[in-house]
Parts: sequence; structure tokens; C-alpha cells
Amino acid sequence: MAGPVKVTPEMDAFHQEVSKDAFEPLWMAAPEVMHRQPKSKPIPYIWKREVIERHMNKAAEIINFNNGGDRRVLMLINPGMRDLEPYGWGATTQTLSVCVQILLPGEEAPPHRHTQTALRYIVKGEGAYSAVEGEKVYMSEGDYVITPKGLWHEHEHEGTEPMMWMDCLDTPLIFYLHGTFFEPHALKKQPITRKSSINKYQGGMVRPLADHQPSQAPLPAYKYNSTLAALKGLSDHYDPDPVEGYVVEYINPSNGQSANENIGAWLQKLPAGFHGKAHRHVNSVVYHIKEGKGYSLIDGIRFDWEKGDYLVIPTWALHEHVNTSETEEAILFSTNDIPIFERMELQRVEEYSENKGFQVEVGKFSPAQVNV
Repeated sequence: MAGPVKVTPEMDAFHQEVSKDAFEPLWMAAPEVMHRQPKSKPIPYIWKREVIERHMNKAAEIINFNNGGDRRVLMLINPGMRDLEPYGWGATTQTLSVCVQILLPGEEAPPHRHTQTALRYIVKGEGAYSAVEGEKVYMSEGDYVITPKGLWHEHEHEGTEPMMWMDCLDTPLIFYLHGTFFEPHALKKQPITRKSSINKYQGGMVRPLADHQPSQAPLPAYKYNSTLAALKGLSDHYDPDPVEGYVVEYINPSNGQSANENIGAWLQKLPAGFHGKAHRHVNSVVYHIKEGKGYSLIDGIRFDWEKGDYLVIPTWALHEHVNTSETEEAILFSTNDIPIFERMELQRVEEYSENKGFQVEVGKFSPAQVNV
């Protein structure tokens, strides 16, 4: 096996010479660009509920759609990506941009479409709807709503209290690939031309004949109670997975694949007292804590979480999840980039084999230790 390159004065002069002509020596670059295993630029990080709500409530006071664009949104920027211009590419991981959006009663966010894939998970409130490609989709807490790339979408709040939701887009990936296209709609509101697809899929895992041919969004909204019932069916009759507990994945019912082509989404239950074993994978994950309280060990560092927090697990980071309550379940919603890695045949998962599968805690995370 070749060792480190021993650079002579003559080689150093040559390296400088070729660099001026837009070359670089692979014999020097290879260890930096072809790692033996993934080396993540994003870092593990947690955004706390009280901080998020403070900033969003302030944004609701000072930002309106006449002077603050057409969406009131804060991006969760990973400190490890902060140096990227512009705006850290909006990156929560190297492929995903997770944001928090607030919509006030009576507000309308006009229709547009883009090459980024998008989704929404409703954190708080009810009464608003998204119109997705001609279908009006009313949203309430816990619902999962998709907007695949290229589809017209808009929001309007017909309720009486502010609504807040999590957005997730593949913005960093599309930005890096120089594939961004954005188009505002010519009309203030898109025409509503489709009936509610939720009624069409009340039968659960059966497919209406009209959807025999796959389409991007045959079911744009997944109601929370139905998804929670699916988790209950698992937990009532099966043992939990030793790593993840109980998990269901949101899928496109017309083709069986991920509901959004580039972004995977799960709803996960950690039973009371659950302590999952550790593993790592090439894909990154961003968790929103829907219910419960616990912690995750990420490369030996403890990240305490509770309802309303957001936690990011970067590529190839060893992690395990713990529900600290002995009486209450924890419910976690998460987004991931598994579909991208699987499509490129780069996905890899590795179980932790030491200490019976559990990490040793070596420290506790504090935002003060990170240069945000």
C-alpha cells in the first residue's frame, strides 16, 4: 500500500507551476477527495423548540408578504455548512434544507413551482390549505403533505390561529447541480380542478384503477391519525426493531416508492423506556420531535431532545436513540435522502458491533461549543 507522498523541492515547484495553468496533481489530492469512508461536512446539531418559536413569533410581527417575499420561512442552517455562499446554500445536510414556516390567519402565499422537491409536516394549528397541482389539501397538526418537483403549489390560511409547519426541500443538492428553475404562477390563485384524493384512498393499501399508471402525487396529503394507526398496528402485534423501534415510511401509492422522489419521510415510535442500538449510514436524517422526551447519542455525544425540537444526523455518524420516559411513547417525524443514495447505489448501513451495540457516552452537546 502506498504511503504519503514525499514532496521534494522539485516536486513542490512543479505543483505550483501546474496549479497556475488550472491543474492539480492527483497524487497529492487523492487522500483529500477520495476518502476511505464518508467524511461529513455537516455536523450533528439540534435546534430547540423555544428558540424556534421565539424567532418565528418575532418574524410574524415584523415580516409581511408586502415586504418579506411570499413565504415567512426560517432555514435551519447546519453550522458545518455556514461557510457556503450564498446563505450556506440553505443546507441542513449536504442534500436537504429543513425550514420552519408560519402562516397567519387570512394570509395567502401565492402559487409557484420549482425544480426542488418539497414536503411539509404540520407542527401546529389547523385551517390552512395547500393547493397542489389543482387540488386543495387542508392541513392539520401531524399531517404530511408533499409537493414533488415541478408542481404548482400555494398556501392560504382560512382559520383563526397561526399555523406552523416544517418544510423540507432538496435545495442544496439542486443548487450544487446547477439545476434550479423557479416560476411564479401568472394567477394569484391556481384553478382547483381535482377532487380530494384523500377520499379516493380511504381503503388503505389498495390502489384505485385510475392510478394504475404511476404519477407524481396521486395522494398529496397523508393524515396523521391514519399514519399513527399504522404505527399502532405494528406496536400492538410486533416486537420493535432493535435500532429504530417502530417505523412506517410514507410512500407513493401508485408505484410503492418514496412519496417524494428525492426525499424520504418516516414516522417513528420509540416505546416507553426504549434504548435503540447504534448504527450509521451514508444517508443523512433530520428529525422533528412530535411527542415525547429523550436523547440521541451521536458519535458518543449526548443530544437531549423534547417535543418541538429538530435534530440532524449527518452522513456516516454513529447514532442511537433513547426514550427516557418509562410511561410515555416518543413519536418522531424524520426526513432523509435515502432515495437519492439508493438510486445511485451508494447507500450503506453499518451496525455498531462493540459494547453489545451501545455507544459509550463521552460528552453532552451544547450550542455554545459550536461556532454558529
